[in-house]
Amino acid sequence: MSTSTLSRPRTGTRITPRGSLALRLGDRYSVLVRPRTLIVALLLVVVAAAALVVSVSVGDYEIPLAAVPAAIAGYGERLDVFFVQGVRLPRALTALGVGAALGLAGAVFQSLSRNALGSPDIIGFTSGAATGAVAIILLVGGGRLVVSMGAIAGGLITAVVVYLLAMKNGVQGYRLVLVGIGVSAMLGAVRDYLLTRAELTDAMGAQIWMIGSLNGRGWGEVIAVWLSLALLGPILLTLGSRLRFMELGDDTARALGVSTQATQVAALTAASALTGAAIAVSGPIGFVALAAPQLARRLTRTGGTTFVGAALMGAALLVVADLVALRALAPTQLPAGVVTAVIGGGYLIWLLYTEGRRGRA
Repeated sequence: MSTSTLSRPRTGTRITPRGSLALRLGDRYSVLVRPRTLIVALLLVVVAAAALVVSVSVGDYEIPLAAVPAAIAGYGERLDVFFVQGVRLPRALTALGVGAALGLAGAVFQSLSRNALGSPDIIGFTSGAATGAVAIILLVGGGRLVVSMGAIAGGLITAVVVYLLAMKNGVQGYRLVLVGIGVSAMLGAVRDYLLTRAELTDAMGAQIWMIGSLNGRGWGEVIAVWLSLALLGPILLTLGSRLRFMELGDDTARALGVSTQATQVAALTAASALTGAAIAVSGPIGFVALAAPQLARRLTRTGGTTFVGAALMGAALLVVADLVALRALAPTQLPAGVVTAVIGGGYLIWLLYTEGRRGRA
């Protein structure tokens, strides 16, 4: 056998004993593709795309579904183009981006804590980002860019505080959850105090923002959330294999060559920044980050966290929830955060019940 044959990267596909497809990409990389996971991902994409098309079609000014593609491309009736490109499409794309960001961030936090309750809603990172944004709104003022920076900074500062308080021979899942709940309660008290000291109009504006809404979102918000996903998403997906090893236990992960503390810091930082960027665009929309990873995991029936599936599930959940918020009490529009809270509250009760029966909550 020649030297060139030995050094040539090997590629190929083989079927594993469990029916998954192992795609080999050269000598160092391989990808395991499960048919069920691929089918679920495709279905979530279809659901999200269908909800997006319906979202840009329905409203006080109805646009026929057949006319939506032309309006998206800038053709057709002038009013169709105006409502689709100027009003409805940016809102729907913002919902997709925020949902994907929260779903992915939630999957990272649940993987780190090894707990189904370890989402940014529960362990304080959402609360930290919201407190940072509210402090900017009430104390400094300024446009959405300044508020966005305040939300990202609040999320990152909260991540540092929770990490340092929860660290004891590494970060243990139950400590992360308990410390995060305590920090979240304290941040809630800070927000309440700021609201009581603010002018009435400022306090009302901050309170409306805290409910979580996608109303009035434009192309600036679309660019902001999708740019955050483009920058931080690949980092978190790259860390995905290490996080899955860490789900087996820190000792096992170290034996497999994973630097657990460095991975924790990198994942917490990137996921906290992504959470802050999403909240800065939409306000603190609850329960998407909690429910999306678990729903994706149950649908795909995977043993570990599925990060791409969580992002797709989050995008589908939020765009559907926003559609319900638009049309459930038409012509009155509900904030998307109200719909996700109703759905997520019921899901949280069910999750606590099932986890309690298993002795994990």
